Amino acid sequence: MSWAAGPPRAPWNLLATALCLLVASAAGTAPMSREEKQKLGNQVLEMFDHAFGNYMEHAYPADELMPLTCRGRVRGQEPSRGDVDDALGKFSLTLIDSLDTLVVLNKTKEFEDAVRKVLRDVNLDNDVVVSVFETNIRVLGGLLGGHSLAIMLKEKGEYMQWYNDELLHMAKQLGYKLLPAFNTTSGLPYPRINLKFGIRKPEARTGTETDTCTACAGTLILEFAALSRFTGATIFEEYARKALDFLWEKRQRSSNLVGVTINIHTGDWVRKDSGVGAGIDSYYEYLLKAYVLLGDDSFLERFNTHYDAIMRYISQPPLLLDVHIHKPMLNARTWMDALLAFFPGLQVLKGDIRPAIETHEMLYQVIKKHNFLPEAFTTDFRVHWAQHPLRPEFAESTYFLYKATGDPYYLEVGKTLIENLNKYARVPCGFAAMKDVRTGSHEDRMDSFFLAEMFKYLYLLFADKEDIIFDIEDYIFTTEAHLLPLWLSTTNQSITKKNITSEYTELDDSNFDWTCPNTQILFPNDPLYAQSIREPLKNVVDKSCPRGIIRVREESFRSGAKPPLRARDFMATNPEHLEILKKMGVSLIHLKDGRVQLVQHAIQAASSIDAEDGLRFMQEMIELSSQQQKEQQLPPRAVQIVSHPFFGRVVLTAGPAQFGPDLSKHKETRGFVVSSKPYNGCSELTNPEAVLGKIALVQRGQCMFAEKARNIQNAGAIGGIVIDDNDGSSSDTAPLFQMAGDGKDTDDIKIPMLFLFSKEGSIILDAIREYEEVEVLLSDKAKDRDPEMENEEQPASENESQNLSAEPMPSSSQEGEHNLVEHESPEESSPSIPPESSSPADLDRVADRPSEQNSQPPENPETSQNLDGECTDLDNKPQEQSETEEDSNPNVSWGKKVQPIDSILADWSEDIEAFEMMEKDEL
Repeated sequence: MSWAAGPPRAPWNLLATALCLLVASAAGTAPMSREEKQKLGNQVLEMFDHAFGNYMEHAYPADELMPLTCRGRVRGQEPSRGDVDDALGKFSLTLIDSLDTLVVLNKTKEFEDAVRKVLRDVNLDNDVVVSVFETNIRVLGGLLGGHSLAIMLKEKGEYMQWYNDELLHMAKQLGYKLLPAFNTTSGLPYPRINLKFGIRKPEARTGTETDTCTACAGTLILEFAALSRFTGATIFEEYARKALDFLWEKRQRSSNLVGVTINIHTGDWVRKDSGVGAGIDSYYEYLLKAYVLLGDDSFLERFNTHYDAIMRYISQPPLLLDVHIHKPMLNARTWMDALLAFFPGLQVLKGDIRPAIETHEMLYQVIKKHNFLPEAFTTDFRVHWAQHPLRPEFAESTYFLYKATGDPYYLEVGKTLIENLNKYARVPCGFAAMKDVRTGSHEDRMDSFFLAEMFKYLYLLFADKEDIIFDIEDYIFTTEAHLLPLWLSTTNQSITKKNITSEYTELDDSNFDWTCPNTQILFPNDPLYAQSIREPLKNVVDKSCPRGIIRVREESFRSGAKPPLRARDFMATNPEHLEILKKMGVSLIHLKDGRVQLVQHAIQAASSIDAEDGLRFMQEMIELSSQQQKEQQLPPRAVQIVSHPFFGRVVLTAGPAQFGPDLSKHKETRGFVVSSKPYNGCSELTNPEAVLGKIALVQRGQCMFAEKARNIQNAGAIGGIVIDDNDGSSSDTAPLFQMAGDGKDTDDIKIPMLFLFSKEGSIILDAIREYEEVEVLLSDKAKDRDPEMENEEQPASENESQNLSAEPMPSSSQEGEHNLVEHESPEESSPSIPPESSSPADLDRVADRPSEQNSQPPENPETSQNLDGECTDLDNKPQEQSETEEDSNPNVSWGKKVQPIDSILADWSEDIEAFEMMEKDEL
């Protein structure tokens, strides 16, 4: 293939992969029986009913369901989550997003009822600022998908006989409301618009933005063109085409790559890193699918040009790593985000099956390790961002790979996804997003795309052709999995097609050989073809395999050159080391407080190889600095309710104490809980007989933590739990902290002490009021449930447990204090060296917290590390977020087995807005 003939690029650790090879089995995955496929399909239907039914019962007409609290999420009535809330427009988002899913799942009666509700209840004229991108793919796409299947059902003659294009009229109304966003000199739309007042009016509260992401501007053509073809109003397709044309013209001509963020007025790239994940993903998807839907060859030519660049520079099988558009041989980051999981499915549509199989298998190995795909993970497959909002992209690629290969292995993959969703994400009121894939803690959200995409792809994976009431091959999936009919390609073709692609582009003809192939001839002679590609990757995530991607300068080593300077060997007083740093483009800045700060300008490096060495050196230095901070923090602990009817499924993540026994080194403490008297525990207890041999509950306040511990210990308690005295406090809104001593010798404290916020503590207090005797386990991590207890529990109790998680913890020795331990943000930091230090172990960091939204630093054209003379924008988070990592948000875990707290989410500064939009430059 053409990408293999590109510039020489270090392969992904071929030696490491070879060392991890498994002997291929003689036979592939056993075929799945028709009965088992039907059983799994029915299971998907039941799961959808559980999610959709709870939305309709507890949330409708709100936009989304909050599954932990069983209520609707209404914009303005819940604490702002930043940019992620821009998808909410008070237009019953989940219902609209689920319309065509109902038909795919053969729920035609429910579909008809849902359409009537949309027409009766949904208002598109709300005074609310929404994302143009999200509103297009979810709402406009949902209305068009619903219309497409409504007219199909009407033609069949049984359902929707009353339908008269009402959904299409709503879609057209919404389309006109989005058009003012395109009022820019470039034709790129503003990222947000007010549904009622449009853009730039005082009442609109928007229209001042200058930047948008490439995917935001480039993921409009399918919905807008379909709207034009359905209605005959050409303006929608014209605007979407103009935006795509502008992005194409602004691509980096030497690499044929596009950046993540672009100025909508000038067309300048704001973020110059390029990949196939967040910020760019669906731009590539829509180029290829626009060709399929509209039949315009220029879209195919553009996609193939970009695809050739992706396979030359970004693809390092099985990895897909971001690079710089001006220096595509230089990686821009050392981690990948979960949104790239869609790419194997797009490669199937392209016809490039081998790399699709490789990347999909790598992602599956990550999922098998963590149960879900973390929102971001490093090149050596450690968790970078631990959240998982139930994204469907991996299920999408699984479906397309099964369609292409017919390999039953992908049915087993789908089965695993179903099991994990039911085991770890299912809650009484739906399915809850994972706050941390390692602890199993939940977040109170169930995004609309979960119903729009996940159940659709899973059902189609196990369905035979006769299980679906229409021919799915007559439709194309949008990025939100909405269905648009292929016959639109021959309807209302009034758009003038100007091919601006090949005017200045030399295309490699081999790039077109395998575009949109007939999958029946892909594997004519080798039914084990897919397995033979997967097999070398089976252990790619396993700890026994060598890890990391370090480009070794083999030619230099063979010629006798010294290996590059490693961070662990660096000495600030060594002149030779300082000279090497200068060669790598790394300079030292002496700070006023006496520390020395390292800053890299890749453009100042002696060569591109030296620049790469400098990049690696900075990454290593950050890790060393992070490790030092990590060692100074205690990991969170677990309070697990083990008595009836909880049986270990309720796990409250608690803050530890800097005194008393270390639960990671001592046996866990198990006992019944009882409230101390006085409840604040600041004087000798008056109920020692009740506390004796039990775990005492005390309230925060009025004295030191250590004093409370001594008082309950003297009363005979075997442990203590401090509950915050601030009513309503929760890890939703505040980071937990570790309880410090009182400045005195605390060796006399022999019992474990843990801290819970008010909301988490109320779980225990409510349990005491209801069941009187409540037994808990104080430990370093959640323990598996007792099988004997599990046999005793009632079937309904499986949906009664909660698992709350903790945030990074400030330390306080006195109850009234809330002194946060400083957590730096990777977006504005660089390693610093104390003046007298010659060892990297003494490193410190300097950072300020970024703004909550749209906090993305500017970039130098040559490298994402250079802030044009300012500090490097380095990823200084620990790559292995292990036992010192923390999490936030009360959450619920509903599986048969509680996920151990192996490691908790790091740095509070990496908040939900940052990872959702992924618009911060990590390097």
